[in-house]
Amino acid sequence: MRTKKEKFVVEKSILLEHIQAAGLRRTNQRDLILEIFLSTEDHLTSEDLYGLVHRKDPTIGLTTVYRTLKLLTDAGLAREVGFGDGKTYYEHHYNHEHHDHMICTECGRVIEFFSPEIEELQDEMASRFGFRPTHHSLRMWGVCAECQRSKADAQPAPSGAQPRVRVKTAKH
Repeated sequence: MRTKKEKFVVEKSILLEHIQAAGLRRTNQRDLILEIFLSTEDHLTSEDLYGLVHRKDPTIGLTTVYRTLKLLTDAGLAREVGFGDGKTYYEHHYNHEHHDHMICTECGRVIEFFSPEIEELQDEMASRFGFRPTHHSLRMWGVCAECQRSKADAQPAPSGAQPRVRVKTAKH
């Protein structure tokens, strides 16, 4: 079991190397934001993360959280994701396997999944068209099993309609 001092050592060194290369300095605020971000597996907006950080240190502002998330993304520790609700979410990127997302348009639940068959088909399609992918993201919107059970009589959205999305975020 890692002690608190050993927690996120690699990630902290990656961030330190990145900020030093950018001519910035390491701060306790950045370290705390990194630790809180890495301590949750939720998909967080900058506001969500700010709420979690603010509980631990009320002196840290939203701008500091936002700028630190940008540093984490640039350093390869975080990745931006969109779920169709107009917000930018962040999830872990470093040392996390590739995955795709299913988003429930009723309750906002985000389900992460990996499918070797989908990955193989994507590679096959790219090859067929002479396309060299650099990265990809698959997102599906629909209704999760739990919401289907609770709304068994719900009518499906008309074909081509944009989904109404309410993504569930971290509790502050």
